[in-house]
Amino acid sequence: MRCAHALGQRHFGENYLQEALDKQAELADLDDIVWHFIGPLQSNKTRTVAERFDWMHSVDRLKVARRLSRQRPEGMPPLNICLQVNVSREASKSGVMPAELDALARQVAALPGLSLRGLMAIPAPAETFDAQRRPLAELRACLHNLQTALPDAPLDTLSMGMSGDLEAAIAEGATLVRLGTAIFGARQRFVQ
Repeated sequence: MRCAHALGQRHFGENYLQEALDKQAELADLDDIVWHFIGPLQSNKTRTVAERFDWMHSVDRLKVARRLSRQRPEGMPPLNICLQVNVSREASKSGVMPAELDALARQVAALPGLSLRGLMAIPAPAETFDAQRRPLAELRACLHNLQTALPDAPLDTLSMGMSGDLEAAIAEGATLVRLGTAIFGARQRFVQ
C-alpha cells in the first residue's frame, strides 16, 4: 500500500474491518488516504466505520444507515454512502432489490451526517463480456433514475467492477472500481 501511495494512489478499500483498522494504524503517517469500507457491516460495528472511514459502499438497510448517521462524529465531513443493489437478484447476496431502491435512497438521502453519493453492486460472476455488462447496465440505469428522482443529492458514483470484470464496468460508466487482486495479488488464505 505504501508503494501504491507513493505512485499516487489515495483511495484504498477494505472489506474486513479489523484488517482495515490495522492498516490505518500502520499507515497513520499518510494523512491523505481516503478510506473506503466495502462489504457487509454488522450493526454492532457501524460506530467504527462512522468514525474511521470516508466512504461506506455497501449500505442496503435503513437500520445501518441510521446508525451510521447517528454515530458520525460532529465536525467530520459527511460519510459518503453507496447503496448496494442486488442487480443479480441472488438470494445469497446482500443488497437492496432494484424495486425497493427508490424508497431506501429517499430515506438515506434525508439522514444527517451522510452524503448519498451513488450505488454499488457485486454481480454474479459471468463468463462473457456481454454477460458481465448486463447487470452493470442495470445499475447505471438505477443511478440515472435516482438522479432524476433526487436532483438535490450528489449522486455521482457508480462503484462497480472488480479485477475480473473491470472492462465491462468501465464500459458501463463505473466511477470507482475495486481492483485489489489485480494490484495486490490474490488474498492470502491462512490455514491452520
